[in-house]
Order: sequence, then structure tokens, then C-alpha cells
Amino acid sequence: MPKKLPHQCPSCEADLQVTALTCAHCDTVVSGQFSLPVLAQLTMSEQHFILEFVKSSGSLKEMAQILELSYPSVRNLLDDIIEKLNNQPNENN
Repeated sequence: MPKKLPHQCPSCEADLQVTALTCAHCDTVVSGQFSLPVLAQLTMSEQHFILEFVKSSGSLKEMAQILELSYPSVRNLLDDIIEKLNNQPNENN
């Protein structure tokens, strides 16, 4: 089972940053301080929701069937994720 990428510090709950990337082929290491991509900062369940949402072509009706939830519940889940994404710092600034 692959390890899950943590996005918050287990001690203080601050956002984590990537400090090194390694090539599995040649062992080249790139180090620095890099922010996690916005989608990687979502919880695993939120990432799963986004993945299924895209695969269902954005159909909330289909998502309700997949998740076995009511349409309004799925809409609320999507709204929560949208709000969370809107509150992320803009990487372009």
C-alpha cells in the first residue's frame, strides 16, 4: 500500500512544504522549498471526490449515484471543496 502524502504538520498543523525531489531513474536530487500543489493540499476524500467528479464529466446526478448520497448532499460536498480552494493562497502572486 503506497504511503499517503501528508499536507499538514502532525505537530502544529501548519501546511507542509516539499524540500526535495528525487529522480527514481538516476538519483538526481532537486532541493529547495516548494509548496504542495493546491489539489495535493486537499484531503484524500476530497481528492477522490474531485477525481470521480471529473470522470463523471461534472455530473452531480452521477456523483450522487456513485457516492450513494442525495443530490443536495453531493452539491454541499462540492461547495465545501470550492470554498476550500477559493481560500488557498494565489500561487501567481
